[in-house]
Amino acid sequence: MQAISFISKQIVTMCQLPFRRMVFFSALLLSGVLPEKLMSIEKLDTTKVYSITELTVTEQNRKNEVRSSAPLQKLTAKQIDKLNSLQVSDAVKFFSGVTLKDYGGIGGLKTVSVRSLGASHTAVSYDGIMLNDGQTGQIDIGRFSLENTESVSLNNGQSDNIFQPARAFAAAAVLNIQSSVPVFDKNKNYKGKVTFRIGSFGLQNPSFLFQNKISHRYSLSASGEWLTANGEYPYKLQYDNNDGLTTNEIRKNSDVSNIRLETAFHATFSENESAYLKAYFYDSDRGLPGATIFYNESAFTSQRLHDNTFFAQAHYQKAFSQKWSFQANAKYNHSYTHYTDTVVHNNAGFEENFYRQNEFYGSTSVLYRLLEQLSFSFSGDGSISNLSAEFDNEALTRDFALPVRYSFLSVLAGKWVSNHFLATVSVLSTTVTDNTKTSQNTTSYNRLSPYFSVSYKPFQKTDLRIRTFYKNIFRLPSFNDLYYSRVGNIGLKPETTNQLNLGATYSFNYKKVIPLFTFTADVYRNNVKDKIVAMPTKNIFIWSMKNLGKVEITGIDLSSEADFKLSEKVMLNLGATYSYQRALDVTTPGNETYGHQIPYVPRVSGSAKAAIETPWVDVAYTVLWSGARYAGYQNYAENRLPGYSDHSISVSHNFQLKDKTLAAKLEVLNLLNENYAVIRYFPMPGRSVRATVSYKF
Repeated sequence: MQAISFISKQIVTMCQLPFRRMVFFSALLLSGVLPEKLMSIEKLDTTKVYSITELTVTEQNRKNEVRSSAPLQKLTAKQIDKLNSLQVSDAVKFFSGVTLKDYGGIGGLKTVSVRSLGASHTAVSYDGIMLNDGQTGQIDIGRFSLENTESVSLNNGQSDNIFQPARAFAAAAVLNIQSSVPVFDKNKNYKGKVTFRIGSFGLQNPSFLFQNKISHRYSLSASGEWLTANGEYPYKLQYDNNDGLTTNEIRKNSDVSNIRLETAFHATFSENESAYLKAYFYDSDRGLPGATIFYNESAFTSQRLHDNTFFAQAHYQKAFSQKWSFQANAKYNHSYTHYTDTVVHNNAGFEENFYRQNEFYGSTSVLYRLLEQLSFSFSGDGSISNLSAEFDNEALTRDFALPVRYSFLSVLAGKWVSNHFLATVSVLSTTVTDNTKTSQNTTSYNRLSPYFSVSYKPFQKTDLRIRTFYKNIFRLPSFNDLYYSRVGNIGLKPETTNQLNLGATYSFNYKKVIPLFTFTADVYRNNVKDKIVAMPTKNIFIWSMKNLGKVEITGIDLSSEADFKLSEKVMLNLGATYSYQRALDVTTPGNETYGHQIPYVPRVSGSAKAAIETPWVDVAYTVLWSGARYAGYQNYAENRLPGYSDHSISVSHNFQLKDKTLAAKLEVLNLLNENYAVIRYFPMPGRSVRATVSYKF
């Protein structure tokens, strides 16, 4: 009774205290200190500061996907582990509305298009700073490993976070890759992970991650991996006009060997001030398998690609007060590409090209909270990028344009948040100037791009939200689009895109049986003027570029995920996505391609996953499926690629060794051994096996 009387008095006292003291006394009451001394609690000195044990407060995770005013999809490291994924590109396939162009094998080029807008409309952010490839305008996401990845997310339109660099506002969609940030257990100054993976077709993939706590303010992390595979997987070669005749072949020139190294220095000066400095290096040597066309000798020989990328980026952020915050970013990026082809029908009998590109980038952003619910931001980004090239043909080298691009982006944005409303609005200003040595005149572009989004929660106790967004975006052709000797088309016009989305999100939980259920549905319309379309020609390095005057894209994205607690120790996770995309060329009525689906966009596609966690073993099953696509601008039967499905399964178990963990995992990919191609004449691997062992310390 004495203890109960004391607790009652303390609750009354807490209600009369300022907020900070109330939090302190709440923690004191909930901690393990007071229950042990309740019999002597009447002697407690309220003027004394007492030390208490660490207190952790948890609540059911409310996923950001259902709160966002524009579609947001996110996968955490734990979720990715259940998806039978090796690279970021493997995980992205499970997002709705995504079309991944995959040219087969581990080393094949992998680019992501969102809602049929093309890979160049999808920006890729690495730890909050955008990656850039001025040469091609698109990022090969196959070169990003999942070993050091904390989460992968995809924003359609743009994020509700208005405190970002201007480049984050300058794309139709943003793929965010967040690497692991060091967080240490009490009394432990280091941690790490060592992984070794082997698999079919010569796959070997050792990797490491090490994080060290230098002091309570500073920490250092380093990670790296080496990946090699011969890529010699079997496939069936379909002979045209031969009544379905096929032969069994082995994929050639699909080998890969790459290395990734990165290190980061993190500083937390205070709760309101932090910074990091990161360096990244990637080097790859791979074969470029040719198109598997009958009598096509280049399908089995001759093209090689050696490329490397180095970048260093820095980020600083500080909150000066509850109203003012500031951040700055800086980055230097260097990329090198060496392409060779030893079987070319020219006088030399071979082809050899070198490309080098550099970029210097800087950004500053300011956030001002005018009211508790209303905030504004301004961001300004500037960059200088250039491209140089050397060819085996001296005339081509002499005539290369040597383009230099000066870009300045600025954004003014506002955000309103309340219990029932979330609204954002922004205006992006784009100013770009191109200089080339082959032209005395500069080319300049100026454009304003508006955006707004709204999310409304109509019911207090039901987590149902209605959302909509509109975005106008402006995309310039890349250096290759404009200036490359065999690809470039200086007559290309920039793309202008208008996006409109209307959707709903819903989530709930039912006691402990269903910890979380989410469902999202969005319908959208994209109108693209002067759409730039890239098509591979005789191989995956040489492309052709053209404008499609007008493209109309209508679609539906659905996604759902649920957790079921079957018992105290058994958890079941189910998830599925579905996409419908009607992307039509509507440039010229009466034209032979008018009303036809644009190349490589399936009308329907989707994914599903099921994972069960038990004390004995974890099992995960995934399936990706796609409807028919067309390999050309004309939707004729000879251009039609059949649909496919790709099933995979994995079995894993973690062995706890005191404060360390040994994990083992076995995966079977393309379980049904389906012979399919995402891109025509570039077959994907059939059934394969992958085994992984990792040790966390």
